[in-house]
Amino acid sequence: MSTATQHNPRAPLWLLASVTFSGTLAMHIFVPALPLAARDLAASSGALQLTISIYILGLAIGQLLYGPLSDRFGRRPVLLIGLALYSVSGLVAALAPDVRILIVARLFQAIGGCSGLVLGRAIVRDGVEVDEATRRLAIVSLIVNVGPGLAPLVGAELGTFLGWRSIFFALTAMGVANFFITWKLLPETGPRRGAQRDARKTGELWVNFRQLVTSRAFLGYAIGGGCATTSMYAFVSAAPFIFTEQLHQPNRDVGIYLAVIVGALWVGSVVASRIAGRIAVNRQMIGGNLLSVAGAFVFLGAVLFGVLNIPITVGSMILFMFGVGVSSPPALAEAMSVNPKVIGSASGVYGFTQMTVGAICTSAASLGSTPALGSAVVLVIAGALAQFAFWMAISSPRD
Repeated sequence: MSTATQHNPRAPLWLLASVTFSGTLAMHIFVPALPLAARDLAASSGALQLTISIYILGLAIGQLLYGPLSDRFGRRPVLLIGLALYSVSGLVAALAPDVRILIVARLFQAIGGCSGLVLGRAIVRDGVEVDEATRRLAIVSLIVNVGPGLAPLVGAELGTFLGWRSIFFALTAMGVANFFITWKLLPETGPRRGAQRDARKTGELWVNFRQLVTSRAFLGYAIGGGCATTSMYAFVSAAPFIFTEQLHQPNRDVGIYLAVIVGALWVGSVVASRIAGRIAVNRQMIGGNLLSVAGAFVFLGAVLFGVLNIPITVGSMILFMFGVGVSSPPALAEAMSVNPKVIGSASGVYGFTQMTVGAICTSAASLGSTPALGSAVVLVIAGALAQFAFWMAISSPRD
C-alpha cells in the first residue's frame, strides 16, 4: 500500500458527487426554458442558444485551469473558489436584465461549475489505488449520470410554474449549499505540504505537466476515454430527429426513449462499481468498449439495410450506453494514475479531451445524409478509435 493510500484523508463520496453533479446540471436544466427566456428578454432563439454553447466553452476552459491550480495550491481552496464563482454567477444569471448579461453570467457559471467536475474526480483518485479509484468513480458516476435524464424534466417544471429565472435561483442555492458543506466537511486530499513546496520549485510542476501530455499512456487513456464516452452525444443530439422524422414517433415520446437509453449508462456504472477489483481494470475498460462498438455496429447495420425501427434503435443504444458506463470509470482512473504528481492536471486534461471529442462527434454527426446514418457512422468510428487508443495506452510504458 502506498504512503498516499495510508495517510491521505478521504472525502465523502456523496459530497464529491454533489459538486460534480452541479456543473453538469446547469448545462442541461436550462434547455427547456430557452423559449421562455427568449420571450422575456426579447431576444432571438439563436441568442439564447448561445447560453448553452458558451456554457460548454466555459467547461472546456475550466478543465485546463483547475487541474494545474489544484496540483499547486491544493484541492480544497481551489474548489471553494470555483463553487463561489458558480454561486455568484448563478445569481447574476437569475437577475440578468438582458441576454448579453445572461450569456456572460453563463460563461462564468460554467467556469465555476467546472471546478466540481475536475476536482471531484481528482479527489476521488487521491490516496487510493487504481481498483479502489475505479469503484469510487463508478459510484460517483451513478449519481452524476442521472443529470442528463432528469435535468430537462426539472427545468421544464420550474420554468413552467415559477419562470425561467427560478432555475438559476435553484442553481445558486445548490452552489451555496455545496460551498458551505465543502468548507465544513472536505479535507485537503492533495499533495502534502512538503510535497507541495517541492512542486512549487521553479518549473517542476510544468515539467510534470509536459510529461503528462506527451505520455503515450496518458494520451491513449484520454483520447480513448473521450471517444468511448462523449461520442454518445452524436446520438443524443440526433435522437429527436431520428425518432420524430425517421421513425415517425410523437415528440412527447422522445424523452421516454432517451430516458430508457440513458438509464443503461446508469446500469453500466452500477456494474462497473460492482466488478471493480474483481476484474482487471484494463479488461473492464476494453470489454466495456467492445460492447459499445457492438451496439454501434448493430445500429449502423440497421440503417444501411433499411430495417431501422424502435426496438433496434433503442436496443442497440442500450447496449452502447451500457458499455460506456462500464468502460468510463477505469479509463479515467488509469489516466489519472499515469503520473501521480499531477492527478489534478490529469483530471483536467482528460475532461478537456472529453469535451473536445464530444463537440467533434456532435458536429460530425450532422454531416450525414440522415440523422441516423450520421450518428451511426460517428459511433462506429469513435468506438474503433477508442479501442485502438486503449490498446496503445496499455502497451505503453508509464513515465
